[in-house]
Amino acid sequence: MNRVEADDYFEFSRLSHPAVSPEGERVAYVQQTPESETDYEATVYVAPTDGGEPRRFTVEEGVDSEPTWSPSGDRIAFVSTRGADDERPQLWVVPTDGGEAEQVTDVVGGVSGIAWGPEGDRIAFLQSVRPGEVEADHDLAVGEEYEREDPDPRVIDRHVYRSHESYSDGARSHVYTVDVDAGDVERVTSGEVDCLRPAWGETDLYYPIRYGSDDDLRWEVEAYDSESDETETVTVVEGWGPTLAVDASRPHDRIAYTTTPADDPTLVQTEVEVFTREVGDVTHLTADLDRDLELWNASHAPEWGPDGDALYVCTPDEGGYVLRRLDPETGDDEVVLGGDRHVHGFSVSRDAVGVVQSEWDHPGDVVAATPGGAEEVQLTRVNADYLDDRAVREPEEVRFESGDTEIQGWVLTPPDFDPDEQYPLAVEIHGGPHRMWSTTGSMWHEFQTLAARGYVVFWCNPRGSTGYGEEFMTAIERDWGDVTMQDVMAGTREVAKREYVDEDDAFVTGGSFGGFMTAWVVGHTDFFAGAVAQRGVYDLTGFYGSTDAYKLVEGDFRAVPWSDPEFLWDQSPAAYVEYVDTPTLLVHSEQDYRTPANTAELFYLSLKKQDVDTRLVRYPREGHELSRSGEPGHVVDRIERIVRWFDGYSSHRDADPALDRPRNDGLTAGEESADENDGE
Repeated sequence: MNRVEADDYFEFSRLSHPAVSPEGERVAYVQQTPESETDYEATVYVAPTDGGEPRRFTVEEGVDSEPTWSPSGDRIAFVSTRGADDERPQLWVVPTDGGEAEQVTDVVGGVSGIAWGPEGDRIAFLQSVRPGEVEADHDLAVGEEYEREDPDPRVIDRHVYRSHESYSDGARSHVYTVDVDAGDVERVTSGEVDCLRPAWGETDLYYPIRYGSDDDLRWEVEAYDSESDETETVTVVEGWGPTLAVDASRPHDRIAYTTTPADDPTLVQTEVEVFTREVGDVTHLTADLDRDLELWNASHAPEWGPDGDALYVCTPDEGGYVLRRLDPETGDDEVVLGGDRHVHGFSVSRDAVGVVQSEWDHPGDVVAATPGGAEEVQLTRVNADYLDDRAVREPEEVRFESGDTEIQGWVLTPPDFDPDEQYPLAVEIHGGPHRMWSTTGSMWHEFQTLAARGYVVFWCNPRGSTGYGEEFMTAIERDWGDVTMQDVMAGTREVAKREYVDEDDAFVTGGSFGGFMTAWVVGHTDFFAGAVAQRGVYDLTGFYGSTDAYKLVEGDFRAVPWSDPEFLWDQSPAAYVEYVDTPTLLVHSEQDYRTPANTAELFYLSLKKQDVDTRLVRYPREGHELSRSGEPGHVVDRIERIVRWFDGYSSHRDADPALDRPRNDGLTAGEESADENDGE
C-alpha cells in the first residue's frame, strides 16, 4: 500500500453542511474537492437515509454551501458563487423532484445564514453592506455597473475593523428577506447595528442585534412581524456571537440561545438557555452539563428536535466531538452519537439525525441515525478509493500525569512500524487555547503524513483545553505558557521513554495558540532539535492592538497593555528569544487578522539577531484558516515545509537543512511560487 503524502490533499474530498429533509428520508450535504492549486469546487449532494446511492444535486460550478430544505421538502435553497465574477455568494433554489436551479438574489453584500420561512414562500438571510450601498439600493439588487472598491484612504472608527481575510470598510451585517418566487428583497434591519443569523418562529423572524459598539458583548433578540412591519425586543443575550434555535411547536415560541457572560467571555464554557416568549420564563438547560459547546461552524448550532421534545447540541468530550440531546424541561442530557467520533456538523428532523463526522480511519463521511441515535447508517464513502490504497495508522490513546492532573493524548506510529527500530518524534500542539483535539478532524491528513514520513507523532489536550470540564479549561488563567508547557512536556517525556523513540531527535510544531506554545517551548527548553511555529502570537501587546479577538487577552490574562505592560511582556514568547537555540521556522498568512503577522515579524527578526537558524514563510491571499481551508497548493506546501524543516535537523534523515537547500527543493506544490524571488 502507498503511504499518505502531503500532496494527497488533491485526491480526497471533505464533506460539510449536513441537512436532513423534513420527513427524514434524505440528507443533503456539500462535497468539497480541490480543483486546482488555488481553488476548490463545492457541490450539493443528496443521500437517502436508508443507505441508497448518493447523487449530485447541483452543477459542478463555483462553491456551494448551506443546503437548506423548504418546510415541505419540495425545494432546497443553497448559497453559491456560480457565475459570480467577484465571488459574491448568492441565493439559489433547486426543486427536489428534478429541474434546474434558479438564482434568487443578486445583492452587493453576498448571502449567508439562510432560513426558510414557515410557509415556504420567503427566505431570510444575512448580508454585509456599506451605508452608501444601502442608499443606492444595491443591497436589494446590485446594478451591473457598480463595483465595490477599497476606500482610499481607509478611515477606521470601530474597535473591530477587520476579520477573517478582509477589512469591513464600514459594512454592517443586516437581516433581509426575499420572496422566493418573485425575487423581491426587503430590508428587515438597517443603520449602525450588527446582526447575526436569523431563525423563524411560528410567524415571526428572530435575530440577535447589537446596537452598541463592537466592544459590547450584549445582544438584543428582536422579533420581526412581516405583516405589521414591526419589531419587538423579546430578551437580551450576552456572548461572543449568540446563535438561536426557535421551537414553534408550542403555544408560545421557545427561543434557545447560546450565551457567555459579557464580562468574562473567554474562561467560562458556553451555555444554553431557553426563553419562552409571552410567558417570559428562562431555563438554563446546560446548568448541570460540565462541557463547553462546539460552535465551530453554523452546522454546530443548537437545533430543536421533532415537536420540541429535545434540543440537540454538539460538545467536545474527552477526545471526541459528540452529539447530545437536552430535555427542555429538566436539562437532563443524553449522548446520542458518542465515542471518539468527531462530529463536524449535524441536522435533525422528525425521523432522523444526520451528521458529518470523521474518525481515525477517514477524514469525513455522512452518517444517519434515529433521533435517539439508534440504527446508525453510514451514507457515504467519498474517499473509499483513496483510502483503500493508503496505509492509514490507528492512533494509540495514552493517559499520563502532569503534576496532579491526568492528561489525555495520542501516539501515532509510522506504517511498517518496527518496535526494534528507533524513530524521530514530532510533537503537535493545538490552537485555541480553548479547543480540543481528537484522533482526526482537520488534522487527520497532517498527522498521517508525518507518520508516513517516518515520525512518531504525539499530541495531547493540555490544561486549558475544552472537553474536560470548566475547571480544566480555566487552569491556564493568566498563564498560557508555563501551565501548558508542563502538560505537553510531561507527555512528550513519557512518550520519549519508549525504546523506539529517539529522544535526541524530537521536533515540535503548532498553529495559532500552538504557534505561541511552540515559540514559548523553544525559549524555555533545548529538548527539541527543530521547531515550526505557525500563525502564532509572539507578543501579547502587539496581538492585542491588531487582532479582532483582543478580548482573549482581557479575559484569559485579566490584563490590558496600558495597565499591565510588564506582565503581558513576561507572558509573551518574544521575551525569551535570547534563550532560543532551536532552529525555528515561522509560517504565517498575509491576511491573517486573527493572529496578525506583526508579532511573527518581531519574533523572526529577534531570532535572526540571535543567529538562530530561522526563516519566515508568508502565504499571500491566506487568513487564519490556512491549514484548514487555505488554497490547496498552500495547504500542501505548508505540510511539506514542516517535514522538510524537521528532516534537515534529524539524524535519521539524509537531508540538508532547508536553509542550505534550493528554495523549492523537496516541495511539490507551487513550483513557480513567489518565494523563488523572495529576499533573505
